[in-house]
Amino acid sequence: MNTTAPTDCPAWKKLEVHAQSWRKAHLAELLAGDPARSVRMIAQAPGLRLDYSRQRAGAQTLNLLAQLALERGFEAWRAALFAGEQINTSEGRAAGHTALRAGAAAPKEVREVLLRMQELASSIRSERKFRRIIHLGAGGSDLGPRLLADAFGDGVLEVRFVASADPLELERALAGAQPSSTLVIVVSKSFATQETLSNAGIAKKFLAGEPNLFAITANTQAAQQFGASEILPIPDSVGGRYSVWSAVSLATVCAIGAPAFDEFLAGGRDLDAHFLNTPLGSNVPVLLAMLGLWNVNFLGIEAHAVLPYAHRLRLLPAYLQQLEMESNGKGVDREGRAVAYATCPVVFGAEGSPAQHAFLQLLHQGPRPITADFIDASASELLRAHVQAQADALAYGTREADLPAQQRHPGNRPASILSFKNFGARDLGRLIALYEHKVFAQGVLWNLNSFDQWGVELGKQLAQEILTGRK
Repeated sequence: MNTTAPTDCPAWKKLEVHAQSWRKAHLAELLAGDPARSVRMIAQAPGLRLDYSRQRAGAQTLNLLAQLALERGFEAWRAALFAGEQINTSEGRAAGHTALRAGAAAPKEVREVLLRMQELASSIRSERKFRRIIHLGAGGSDLGPRLLADAFGDGVLEVRFVASADPLELERALAGAQPSSTLVIVVSKSFATQETLSNAGIAKKFLAGEPNLFAITANTQAAQQFGASEILPIPDSVGGRYSVWSAVSLATVCAIGAPAFDEFLAGGRDLDAHFLNTPLGSNVPVLLAMLGLWNVNFLGIEAHAVLPYAHRLRLLPAYLQQLEMESNGKGVDREGRAVAYATCPVVFGAEGSPAQHAFLQLLHQGPRPITADFIDASASELLRAHVQAQADALAYGTREADLPAQQRHPGNRPASILSFKNFGARDLGRLIALYEHKVFAQGVLWNLNSFDQWGVELGKQLAQEILTGRK
């Protein structure tokens, strides 16, 4: 595996030269001059289609990016990920999230926890003892399960999620609930997360001795001491933002049912197989990773928008903000060297249709270009038309010379479209796994450890010192 800086790779130097002409190219001219581009620059993965014809790149660009991936040792890193090797070098851990969705090939302990989680959820859904389930978590212990439950919750149970340390969110979640018919699930890998334990203390008082408190954690002893009546483990090798496939999603399985969760896991397996076995030039996560690096490091684009045109995916941008920026928002490489190149762009977004009436103005006419992923995942023909229209407007802009300056659109703003036919739980598994693998591939290209997050720890420590000093 290559430990040199990516900027020292021969392909990087070739890309710097190659980029000079592409900085002057305009998408409107590229698309008009090459009608086959919209057919040629398509890639397929199970259940989804990537159209990257509106990226400011060509065949030679992708060849050089693939060469860079090979020089970075991408194939060896990918094999190490799936083999369970300690690729999280700063913490001496593997990154075990793909094993959580490996089905019959998963380790025995993973299959046992999944079975117990599904048994609990099925019992809770059928017995109807609990009218409300409160999931207490933060960061990755909240964003993934909340997204999945919001997307596919069937209304059989009322499931609410609380992540903020502001007591108001928990107050609203508990409003109208009764202790005897409320189940509280505390999710914290360390069982030491300040926000989560603060909320857990309040919720425990609310339960007034009812044995309706479960814990999902890697710290079984602390959960037992807290009084949890049921404890499910989180593997040490799985970080929070990669944990949606695990027992962290117990409340979500209660919300959507075990069959839907099985479909979600199957979707993750679909993309794992695609990522492992598909050549780089048609590998959808790898293409997204390479094009993202091209935009950041060679076209100088510093921000990226995620725009799902489907109400059930309205929480996806928040989920991807953590996945991408906590994983690759790093200024130090695997060897501890300060990087001399940009890494993760600023990731933001919202549900596509409302976003058109909010911040897409910036994407169309702002002075700095922003790349975008449009996710076409709705059955609405109107929304599908808007996906196409917005991506075209960003690419082509306006060409009429007599328009007032305020009405001109410069165009040449790169975008990709991810399309799904009928978006179900399996497709959400595919989509999340796709972005996980994109992030991993970019980490390899940038020589980053995508599985630690030391940057979030300092603020927590200082907050604890401030609180201790006030006592």
